[in-house]
Amino acid sequence: MSHSVTRQPIGGPADSGGAGLPASGGASRGGLPAAARRRGPSPTARRQRRAAFLFLAPACVMVAIYVVWPILSTIRLSFFNWDGMTEPSFVGLANYAELFQAQTFYTALKNNLIWLLLFLLAPPMGLAVALYLNQAVAGIRIVKSLFFAPFVLSGVVVGLIFSWFYDPTFGLLALILGHGVPVLGDPHYATFGIVFAALWPQTAYCMILYLTGLTSLNAEQIEAARMEGARGWSMLWHVILPQLRPTTFMAIVVTVIGALRSFDLISVMTGGGPFESSTVLAYYMYDQAIKYYRIGYSAAVAVVLFGIMLVYIVYHLRRMLRAEQ
Repeated sequence: MSHSVTRQPIGGPADSGGAGLPASGGASRGGLPAAARRRGPSPTARRQRRAAFLFLAPACVMVAIYVVWPILSTIRLSFFNWDGMTEPSFVGLANYAELFQAQTFYTALKNNLIWLLLFLLAPPMGLAVALYLNQAVAGIRIVKSLFFAPFVLSGVVVGLIFSWFYDPTFGLLALILGHGVPVLGDPHYATFGIVFAALWPQTAYCMILYLTGLTSLNAEQIEAARMEGARGWSMLWHVILPQLRPTTFMAIVVTVIGALRSFDLISVMTGGGPFESSTVLAYYMYDQAIKYYRIGYSAAVAVVLFGIMLVYIVYHLRRMLRAEQ
């Protein structure tokens, strides 16, 4: 009597209908158990996320209350006619239509452009002053304090100082030239006179930014460049300025925003005059809201000004992010 024995390979692949061992519960494709793949973040990671959320929550609430909500409220208000006392009435795009037909709006827009172009002189002048002050010589601290003075002065004080400086009867400019020049009384020169006054504290602010940036320069790169023969402009252009790129970005953004929101010097020195020739969008917005009680129209001016700032800031942020990638 013969017996037939059927041999099965140990550990071999099982047929589709065979009794092979199931693959579930074994190793995964990457060699990790399935339970490890299904496991969530560790308790330490959850605690870190919770702590980060708790730290960020107050700042997010503050931004939502004091930044996001006023922006949305201003945009909504720009579609209404409101004097601040009676019930607002919806007028749609009427405020914007009137705004784009007003000659004063284009005068203010042109003056904002003049402010922007001339205000961009502040970063290079601040860099030049910072390079001069970043020296270890006797008495440099006293000189630094003199350059710091404009930064701590209020805009109203700066406006009063330069109003006296431009005065055609007893001002310092009249003493220098030998005759009085009505800078603030001439529609052609008033804006340039105010911008010149505003450059004084703005240059000091950019100087402080660059002085901070100069303290964080890589000394090894500078020493290596000196060993390669880099001096003067070559050292500045190829070694120092590339390291100051974040500082330059911040100085330009702050300067542009300052140029677009210029208000205090105009209010003190000319009040938007003569004949509204020196007004800008920020002062035009204030003028319509406070003097003429046109809150909705003023909100439309604010929305246009915010749009200009937003386009510029987004453009520069995209350039900065592309440069870092």
